[in-house]
Amino acid sequence: MKNEMLTVAEASKRIDAGTVMVIAGSEDLLAQLPRGAWIGGTTVYFVTDTGGAVVRDRLFCTSLSEAIGASPRHVTVEDLPLISKGYHPGGFSMIMVPAFSVAHSDFAVEGQNYPGLFDQPLLGWVTGVHLDEVGTRAPMVFDGATGQGHDEGAMLLHVALPEGASVNLDILNIFAQGDAPELAFSFPEGGFSTRRAVVNGQEVDFAQYISEKGIDTRLPLVANYAGAMVNVSIRSVDVDEGEVAFYAPVLAGVEYRQARALGNYAQAFATSAAGEGLGQYSCNCILNYLYGELEGQRTGNFTGPVTFGEIAYILLNQTMVRMDILPAA
Repeated sequence: MKNEMLTVAEASKRIDAGTVMVIAGSEDLLAQLPRGAWIGGTTVYFVTDTGGAVVRDRLFCTSLSEAIGASPRHVTVEDLPLISKGYHPGGFSMIMVPAFSVAHSDFAVEGQNYPGLFDQPLLGWVTGVHLDEVGTRAPMVFDGATGQGHDEGAMLLHVALPEGASVNLDILNIFAQGDAPELAFSFPEGGFSTRRAVVNGQEVDFAQYISEKGIDTRLPLVANYAGAMVNVSIRSVDVDEGEVAFYAPVLAGVEYRQARALGNYAQAFATSAAGEGLGQYSCNCILNYLYGELEGQRTGNFTGPVTFGEIAYILLNQTMVRMDILPAA
């Protein structure tokens, strides 16, 4: 596996040579690539070998040299439950979903119930745009088989590996649930936004509650799913409209606790992300990039796209997902 920042011409040469690739970059650049065994998603934020940066003139390309075959596949919202139908035996699958799309919401809420989803490693990310363009420009996914971009559905790359090879999938989550009872919430309705929350058995105006309590919205809400800590990050708080928006949907009736304070966010993330990182695929949340002050900063040798959500079987927030391909013993 090899990670590189490439021009359109350089990436096109790799694609034409038959290289299996996962590509991230601006919509304008991705739309120029030739057809081939690749999938792509939009973002302009990256962690590169020189540090975090906004990059608009190059593409972040991961060449999967270990692959012995790959099948790009776009699935509609209606066909999301059929994700596993494209799995190659003994392989793994990459997935990209546009932020704030119907597919984003449906996968977040129902993905864990899709038949066969957990039968092989599934990893990827939620595509985005520059933060100044949120709401005015749609995040996209690109199908290398057709060259076509989509702002809805999911883009998959089903990868075949040599017999005996395996994938190691790792999730870096620096957060744990806090203990304060006044920071434990459940929600009458699920979704990407809410007006009401239940605290200590009482329903409250959630935006007003956050404002009055001075809650630090850099810290996500954390739910315990059978021992796995899953974050839901707060996107915005509008007290005038009485609405709180999230980067992933909350689920009705599930208890969320605000994450325990970290002290120095940037230092906590840098310490947790320490490691070699060479030869690994990784994607890192835009909130870690912002709150961890990653612009111009390196995270060991980990490089990759900065995303609007991460996927390791299920949708995650404020995490970093890492993947190694291990050769046959």
